[in-house]
Amino acid sequence: MDHRAVCFVIMPFGRKPDPSGRMVDFDRIYAVVIAPAVEAAGLAVVRADEEKGAGFIHKLMYERILLSEFAIADLTILNANVYYELGIRHAARPETTVLTMALGSPLPFDVGPLRALPYALGDDGAPADAAGATKALTERLIEARGHRAMDSPLFQLLEGYQAAPIDRLKTDVFRTQVAYAEVLKKQLADARAGGVAALDAVRDGLGDIDTVEAGVAVDLLLSYRALSEWERVVDLCGRLDRALQRTVLVREQWAMALNRLGRDREAEAILVEMIEERGPSSETCGLLGRIHKDRWDKARKAGREIEGRGHLRKAIAAYRQGFETDWRDAYPGVNAATLMTIADPRDRAAREIAGVARYAVRHRQSQGADYWDHATLIELAAIEGDWDGAEEALGDALAALDEGWKATSTANNLRLIAEAREAAGIEAVRLKAIVDELARASKNA
Repeated sequence: MDHRAVCFVIMPFGRKPDPSGRMVDFDRIYAVVIAPAVEAAGLAVVRADEEKGAGFIHKLMYERILLSEFAIADLTILNANVYYELGIRHAARPETTVLTMALGSPLPFDVGPLRALPYALGDDGAPADAAGATKALTERLIEARGHRAMDSPLFQLLEGYQAAPIDRLKTDVFRTQVAYAEVLKKQLADARAGGVAALDAVRDGLGDIDTVEAGVAVDLLLSYRALSEWERVVDLCGRLDRALQRTVLVREQWAMALNRLGRDREAEAILVEMIEERGPSSETCGLLGRIHKDRWDKARKAGREIEGRGHLRKAIAAYRQGFETDWRDAYPGVNAATLMTIADPRDRAAREIAGVARYAVRHRQSQGADYWDHATLIELAAIEGDWDGAEEALGDALAALDEGWKATSTANNLRLIAEAREAAGIEAVRLKAIVDELARASKNA
């Protein structure tokens, strides 16, 4: 299966008469103009009659209209299906829809202001200058790849209009990609085992990153993250298709990588912008909390205690906001409780938050636990001084550990709790033993 971004073609099939009575050969237009132009633009071309999915053809068509990164609509004739499908596309996508039509074809009043790229037809109804038309359409598609302007009148004219979110996991289009995705995931897993050079080879084999299908690009992004290759994560984010760049997932990963590189001001700007645009979320606030936490740690180590306490308060506030936004996500909750415990190991509010976070983790575990669930339970037990529970969770966490950096992250948090307990005259022997065990595991993962 092709790894490139998809351009879905909305057009009539076969030979159809135009308003003057001339027969237009749409299959020929597709074969010698549209398909070559899409390929030249670095995209994968799909027309409804070429769809190879196993699902109901109309369902697949609608999914392609909604989900394809790019689309071309041929408006040469007043074909009801074409105009209906274009309306769906304009309601779902603010940009990346290219219109084309034969010279001299009239447009209905409602679409008259839209920018359509014309091509010439011969007396036989086939393109009169296929090469020229292909070149012009390729240029328009490359222009669309730049996402420089909206082309949907709905998004242009209706302030605040947003398309309804679509769960790709429930689409037949997604299911046709599963087998390919599994092959790619194995390829990327093998590359991660082989080191960054092997992963770079996979990246280079994909060609232009901004034309790669979104799921493939995200898998590559997360593979670099798994190797803590933060420079490559930032570089990849900067080269993705602009629409993909604006997604929550990519912006959050971008911010995380920037922060790990010490570019925390840039990372903070991304996260603050997201909160202003979309409101707080557990993940975005959690990443923002991590930025303030890192600043606190740097100030603390440099002996700037007053400044450090200010960053610590900001970190706690960000984590608490994230947890209060979605109590089902224990990550910001445990971080808030951890930092509150570091600030004051006897803080009762930290234990209250820990209790809510524990419930969230237990609920998640009923649906299948991963390393982070067990690691969270270690921290929560440490906050509450439950060492038997902490050691039990440690065993589960080590059994589920797949990447060493995860154990390092947990050990760092627990080490700070241990230091705070000792500074407050509270015993921390068993907690330090857990930290040592995690440190050893991180080197062997």
